[in-house]
Amino acid sequence: MKVSESHGLLTLHFAGGNNVLIYPKPNHAPATFTILNFPVGNVDKAVDELAKRGVRFEIYNTPDIKTNEKGIMRGKGPTIAWFKDPAGNIFSVLDEGT
Repeated sequence: MKVSESHGLLTLHFAGGNNVLIYPKPNHAPATFTILNFPVGNVDKAVDELAKRGVRFEIYNTPDIKTNEKGIMRGKGPTIAWFKDPAGNIFSVLDEGT
């Protein structure tokens, strides 16, 4: 994935020529739920690579969601790890096999 910015618009460029356009919103309030999931072949590897680049993964310890020290949840649904974008929205990497 590659990121580019032009005129206040952010574009995520994915392999295969797929792009996602992200634009600013005045008075933005972050979502309180996952707004974008990135399916990956190996969640542990994706978390390690993103963490090396400065991405901080969320650590949860609630009755419904428990992650390990790296921020990965296993066993209750797909293997998944959540992180926030600079605006506070919640994204995830999850096992593409689910």
